[in-house]
Amino acid sequence: MMADIEYAKTFFQQNPDIEILEAFVIDANGIPRGKWIPRERALDVLEKGMAVPRSVYALDIWGRDVNAAGLAEGTGDPDGLCVAVPGTLSRVTWLGRPTAQVLLAMTEPDGAGFFADSRHVLAQVLSGFTKRGLTPVVATELEFYLIDPVRSALDPVRPPNSREGRWHTGQTQVLSISELQDFEDVFHDIATACRAQNVLADTTLRENGPGQYEINLNHVPDALRAADFAVFLKRIVKGVARKHGLDATFMAKPYGTQAGNGMHVHFSVLDKDGRNIYMGEDGPSEALMYSVGGLLENMGESMAVFAPHANSYRRLRPSEHAPTYASWGFDNRSAAVRVITASKPATRIEHRVAGADTNPYLVLAMILNAALSGMREKRQPGGAIAGDSHAINHEPLPTNWDYAVQRFARSSFAYATLGQRYRTLYAACKQQEISEFSLRVTDVEYDAYIRTV
Repeated sequence: MMADIEYAKTFFQQNPDIEILEAFVIDANGIPRGKWIPRERALDVLEKGMAVPRSVYALDIWGRDVNAAGLAEGTGDPDGLCVAVPGTLSRVTWLGRPTAQVLLAMTEPDGAGFFADSRHVLAQVLSGFTKRGLTPVVATELEFYLIDPVRSALDPVRPPNSREGRWHTGQTQVLSISELQDFEDVFHDIATACRAQNVLADTTLRENGPGQYEINLNHVPDALRAADFAVFLKRIVKGVARKHGLDATFMAKPYGTQAGNGMHVHFSVLDKDGRNIYMGEDGPSEALMYSVGGLLENMGESMAVFAPHANSYRRLRPSEHAPTYASWGFDNRSAAVRVITASKPATRIEHRVAGADTNPYLVLAMILNAALSGMREKRQPGGAIAGDSHAINHEPLPTNWDYAVQRFARSSFAYATLGQRYRTLYAACKQQEISEFSLRVTDVEYDAYIRTV
């Protein structure tokens, strides 16, 4: 810890204009929640930690306590001690006021990680790899939309510049260079912020929907760091967009008739000698195929994490490169699991199910533990699909939010991956959100029924 404090002292010496430290944790929905700390108290917080209500980890998407999670009501809502995650102190580049940020992790009184911290949940999964002398190498790809910040009930989402009539519903402009150039200043500032926060961003590309883009993150042999990158990138994109008079959304399906936003996860596994165990002599190894088998076996029970919101299930439709079956294929984007062998040393798995609206720590925990369980149980995946033809033996993925949460709540795999207490906490958060949605009557219902039935 002292070495980190010395780094923090050096950081503030090199950034004498910093006035505020944003210190935050990540809740069950993947949303940063925390406090602003004045500069004069920053070093004290970084050295000794900061008190945060334990219930912050069990809030619904509207930021309300989830009493059924057991962290707030009936407990006195006690604080927990949060400490700085090493390597996450950095400068925030998109705000007008000179600001730094640091990610926090809550601890138990004995110094162990707090069960409700999703970052700790992922760390526990990774310990299973460590015990076997294995290290996952992970990267994520995040899709998002740049949108007009002016919204109304009748016009809730539209692309930038649409008021000038520039966009037409038939346009996609996938991989368009000119569409990147139109927002050159935005992407320059995103790249600048990524460098300032040590987020290893790679390729930026124009995606299918109007105003939709994707940023790929580099592969790293540290899944916790890969999840941190995804969390920080979402903050960066949203913050920089706002600086430029835009909004950005990682909502899974902001436009009903346009492409959804996914978070694709690429990973391989190294042994203790640094060898990629997914690389076989003439194609994928047995370890890779067993991993695929584990991913498919546990996919249905994981959908409440991969598709955590009501809107998430609008993305999971056929023919949109969003999977609807637990299937796999070689270099096949129609499959839930894509096996990539084009470069032998870079042989890896791409998991294509999760939306960009997810909690990255939980997504990686469910994916990696499913792969590990597949290797441990030597689970075969069955045949690869060709094109987008799914056989009768491919399990359809849940397309109903309530059903997915019920299945998750009684899942033995979720129990083994997240622990009983976290499975209960997460299910309670989702069930409270489902209850709220059940009380909201939509404009479509009024349009269809109020005068006709």
